[in-house]
Amino acid sequence: MMPLLAHKHAKRDLLKITDVQGTLVALLEEALALKTLLAKNGQLEVAKGKTLGLIFEKPSTRTRVSFELAMKKLGGDVLVLQKNDIQMGRGETIRDTALVLSGFLDALMYRAFKAEDIRELARHATVPVINGLDDEEHPCQILADFLTLLEHFGRLKGLEFVYVGDGDNNVAHSYLLGAPLAGMNVRILSPRGYQPGPEWVERAEKLAAAAGTKVYVGPLSAKNLLGADVIATDTWVSMGDEKEERARMKAFKGYTVDERMLSATRKGTTVFLHCLPAHYGHECTESVAHGPQSLVFQEAENRLWAQMAALVDLLQLRTEVAPHIAGLSSGSAARAGVGHAV
Repeated sequence: MMPLLAHKHAKRDLLKITDVQGTLVALLEEALALKTLLAKNGQLEVAKGKTLGLIFEKPSTRTRVSFELAMKKLGGDVLVLQKNDIQMGRGETIRDTALVLSGFLDALMYRAFKAEDIRELARHATVPVINGLDDEEHPCQILADFLTLLEHFGRLKGLEFVYVGDGDNNVAHSYLLGAPLAGMNVRILSPRGYQPGPEWVERAEKLAAAAGTKVYVGPLSAKNLLGADVIATDTWVSMGDEKEERARMKAFKGYTVDERMLSATRKGTTVFLHCLPAHYGHECTESVAHGPQSLVFQEAENRLWAQMAALVDLLQLRTEVAPHIAGLSSGSAARAGVGHAV
């Protein structure tokens, strides 16, 4: 007799950015091809009969819309589960919820407060689990951001990626680990007390040593902005940090990304990224976010395409998708300059 909830193939998860180590550029290439193929109104039927469950503990605009559209454009269905819709953590263990939902669904996306809860769900689920954000990492956002840079620059290898702001949050952690995987040098510029913890820096340095790239963590200065191809930022007050708002506003004084900061790179071609929502006048100015150097809205749209490629991979739909995208993105991986395996 087949074991309860057994699946034909061993499942894989996307819980952290290093889960795509070795396949990052291949995933981005697939995302570019899917974007070219499907544009605004296109659809494939490769996921027909499959259903993605979306579990939300935190509110969302981009995560919800992009995952719903990604699955529907692949021909599949979506079931949205807000935290008050289900009993997980409110009388039922994460383990039991994982086993129950695995019997109904083909994949799960979980946007959670705690990384340990996502890991617990993934440990017991027999279907792929995707991290839609937790307190440690935001891998789906970083995939979209790197896709945006690949589109814009035609490469990733050798870019100077600079993050300005709260360096000890989920986005900064994933940038720190993800940049070496893409062949980029990374600088995290944050005030003392808000820099990434030593365990994150140590992991990034090991990845950078293997990739031949550089990692720098330190305070904001004119010197540390020189040569930046990218300046990225994020909110200074993440969900759950509201009680620290006054202290954070004081600590981050001078860290607002404005036109003067962009010009301090002396590059002329520096672009701006922000995962949104933005708090204008805090981490960036409205004129930068809506200015000629900003890629933030292209970046937001690319959540759809990066996550679609991740779903193709995790749901093992590449064989079905391959004939549709053959040749659409040829050459881009070579321009990116990063080796990969499909």
